[in-house]
Amino acid sequence: MKPKLVLFVLLFFTGIAFSQTVDVSGTVLDAVTGSALPGVNVSVKNQNQSTSSDFDGNFKLIKVPVGSTLVFTYIGYKTTEIKVDKSESLVVKLTEEANKLDEIVVIGYGSKKKKDVTGAVAVVSAKTIDELKPFKVEQALQGTVSGVNITQQSGAPGAGLDIRIRGISTNGNNAPLAIIDGYQGDLSLLNPDDIESITVLKDAQAAIYGTIGANGVLLITTKSGKKNSKTKVTFNTYTGMQETTRKLPVLNATEYALLLNESYANGGQAIPFPNVSGLGQGTDWQDQVFDRAPVLSTDFSISGGSDKITYNFSASDLYQEGIVGSGKSDFKRNTARLGLKADLSDKFKLETNVIYTYIDRDALNENGLGSVLFNALNTPATLSVYDTNGNYTLVPSTPGFGIEVINPLAQVDNTFNDYKLKKLNGTFGLTYDVTSNLKLTGRIGFNSANSRGKSFAKQVSYGGKVFDVTRSSVSQNAIEDNNYSFDFFAEYGFKLLENHNFKTTLGTTVYKEYGNGLFATGYDVPNNSWHNADISLAIGTSPNGGRDVGSYAYDERRLSYFGRLEYDYAQKYLLSFAVRRDASTKFGPDNRVGIFPSLTAGWKISDEKFFPKTNSFNFLKLRASYGILGNDQIRNNGYVGSLSGEGTYVFNGNLVNGVAVGVLPNPKLQWEEAKKFDVGLDAGFLGNKIETVIDYFIDTRDNLLIGNIPVSGITGVYAPGSGSPTINAGSVRNSGFEFAINYKESLSDNFKIGLGYNITTIKNEVLSVNNSTGFLEGGAFGVGQLAPVRMEAGQPIGYFYGYQTDGIFQNQAEVDAHPSQLALGADASPGDLRFKDINNDGVINANDRTNIGDPIPDVTMGFNIKLDYKNFDFIAYSFASLGNDMVRNYERALSDVNRLNYVLGRWTGEGTSNSIPRVTTAATANNVFSDYFVEDASFFRIQNIQLGYTLKQSLSDKLGINKLRVYTSVNNLCTFTKYRGYDPSASNGSPIGGGIDYGFYPTPRTFILGLNVNF
Repeated sequence: MKPKLVLFVLLFFTGIAFSQTVDVSGTVLDAVTGSALPGVNVSVKNQNQSTSSDFDGNFKLIKVPVGSTLVFTYIGYKTTEIKVDKSESLVVKLTEEANKLDEIVVIGYGSKKKKDVTGAVAVVSAKTIDELKPFKVEQALQGTVSGVNITQQSGAPGAGLDIRIRGISTNGNNAPLAIIDGYQGDLSLLNPDDIESITVLKDAQAAIYGTIGANGVLLITTKSGKKNSKTKVTFNTYTGMQETTRKLPVLNATEYALLLNESYANGGQAIPFPNVSGLGQGTDWQDQVFDRAPVLSTDFSISGGSDKITYNFSASDLYQEGIVGSGKSDFKRNTARLGLKADLSDKFKLETNVIYTYIDRDALNENGLGSVLFNALNTPATLSVYDTNGNYTLVPSTPGFGIEVINPLAQVDNTFNDYKLKKLNGTFGLTYDVTSNLKLTGRIGFNSANSRGKSFAKQVSYGGKVFDVTRSSVSQNAIEDNNYSFDFFAEYGFKLLENHNFKTTLGTTVYKEYGNGLFATGYDVPNNSWHNADISLAIGTSPNGGRDVGSYAYDERRLSYFGRLEYDYAQKYLLSFAVRRDASTKFGPDNRVGIFPSLTAGWKISDEKFFPKTNSFNFLKLRASYGILGNDQIRNNGYVGSLSGEGTYVFNGNLVNGVAVGVLPNPKLQWEEAKKFDVGLDAGFLGNKIETVIDYFIDTRDNLLIGNIPVSGITGVYAPGSGSPTINAGSVRNSGFEFAINYKESLSDNFKIGLGYNITTIKNEVLSVNNSTGFLEGGAFGVGQLAPVRMEAGQPIGYFYGYQTDGIFQNQAEVDAHPSQLALGADASPGDLRFKDINNDGVINANDRTNIGDPIPDVTMGFNIKLDYKNFDFIAYSFASLGNDMVRNYERALSDVNRLNYVLGRWTGEGTSNSIPRVTTAATANNVFSDYFVEDASFFRIQNIQLGYTLKQSLSDKLGINKLRVYTSVNNLCTFTKYRGYDPSASNGSPIGGGIDYGFYPTPRTFILGLNVNF
């Protein structure tokens, strides 16, 4: 009996011990910064009991069994477990997780863990965006994602940016699709601080978007509140000063006069400056037009949530003044956003995001012949800003100056325009959890934009220039653009046997885009004043006897069905098949429907038994994908004719103006197709502190939709309002490698380091151009010259087509021994450029033009570094582009305009120079388009450096705030390049002609001082 009695007593007291419960409370903090972590999940292991930390990081659990284990989980942090022995107040410190493989990645109509993704996908986090402090969201992608290149059309405030994912594939629209919280939106209108993450789909993974995914897809997720958290208020502001990163070295007044004298003397003319002794430096026109300009940004957000509802409201204000023209070139953006998520019941969940954007932009003539910077470079330093009467000095209208070059300050002063945009966009979605495995989602997305533009041409004379305005006029426009989409899809997941996991997604999308525009011009504005510039006040009529008016309207639709089947075996072998059927009204009835399939696969090699289980090599995944995507990004109604042209008819012996067929139709138009192949390898080392991604890709674009195809003038395509048809007439291939490596490590409690590097190689080749000539032309160089850019089979798209030089003629004997260059406009003389006889026919003419460069980089690279030491943080981002060329076209080919000082190294006699020709007013062929004007525009740019300090938590607590951080940063710190122009990275965005520099408005260097406060 005694042993049984002892056993009974032991069991009795053990049961009492295990049945004892205690209340446990505490605070969850970041192990490095000491700041509170709201929304941390705190659960009792193997028990159905959990809670979340509140805004201050506090939590409380009631009646926790003694001896049980608390589990603390938080996205981006290591899971921490603590055993409960007694009732106590805990201080739990979580450390950041170096392994990001379990992070959730949005992939389009769904999401999955990063380690299970089978496509070429990259993610830019809110933290990266916050570190870069971009004015526009697109700028955060440059150098941070391999395979993505951003070019800026101008450094002017509010100017557009072009995003290219894995190169230029078409001569049309190359911009990727932007999906904001599930709806098709405009990335450029967002406040960067509103973004939680940007997911970049670069390969066939984007095929779920069918016709609109050919150029890649950007999936933007905006910030939201967290459940069970107190109201959190975040305030961010910064102010900065902008300046130009460079001025071009032009001739001062004395240098200009001496060179002009030499030029006139070489041309057998009297010299224009007999006495140059008193000219000195003269006017520095670049100093006159460049300003130091302010930028100011302020935004705040309010977020929080309960068990059922989360919310996030934010508002922002950005004002950026231009470094050229000050207030005549500025940009203002206001945004307001509301995001709500609500659990209506255990089954129904509602989600909505609504964004309002207001933009006000003023702009100058920023690029091309006649831009402000073009005039600043070409106006000689011998002219003063003002004449003796205090008026702007007129640039003479002589043959040596032409009719384009004018006083740039007068040009700024006489520029008047205003553009305002109001846009409301957003999404409303409802999710119904039918069962634990089946979920239905319905979502409506919408965009509604209303813009107003006004420009005023003041009556002004520049002394016989092309910019003279004899009658004042005001032009106004009112444009409304709208679209909406409706998505309905179902997701169903199930398991067969033990290791076969399936997930299916089936859905449909309806998309409609419609709008209208109205344009009008009125003449003779009262008092010749911007204040009276309005159509209602203009009292004059046009030269044709009426007011110039025009309008348009459009209505385009798309109906799509899509499906995706995802399968994995033991979460080790991964397979995903997707197909989408699109029908677009941009094509005729016979070609309206397109089917776009894709297949992606992955193998997690590191999950195999044979893979070595070591801490030095943790993760390895092989993946591959192939898919066909479509493109319908062309003008509306291209397959039908419309009466949008102008015609003149004879009625009763009188000429009468009327309408005629506009752009010629093409009823056989069909889809442009992107065939994407990718094979990649993902690896993790040293506890996944080091992550690498390697990809090889081939992107072939077939049935290119090409507009402005040359056709016979008999068809009337050169009449006003008419034009050539759009046809399917080409093929382009991009191929290359991508490599990215990231390293993140906590070297001690006080010191953390992060490094990132990526590199992309691209080979671009046009496979075919199926028109009558076998090529397409574009771009412009100088005045009246042949097109300098081509798209042609066997060459990169948009390559430069001109003459190759072979040094300088040093003497008459060399001239006599060389094929004649008379066909280029003048006989050659010693000191002139010598051009190569490419076809060896004994004469230099247009048939000797050849490939002399292209604007597509061979290699792009990004490198970043992050350092955290105690309360200090430092980051630096850089980007490099190698192998891209650019055409120098900002110098006017006239005798009397100013020049860059490299001409001081000109040929002045035999042996003096073999690269820079002589100066002369006599006729030469030196200014025809050749490789003399093509320069290597490779560059390395330090994009951003930033130093910040976060106030100690103890001091923040005394101030009644959660976090206070001050920082200073410099954007676009410096650019290392041999290119002579303002900006080697600029482009007008055109695939054929984008690499021609007409005097790009440079991207400014910006010095910033900022403040972040969390309440």
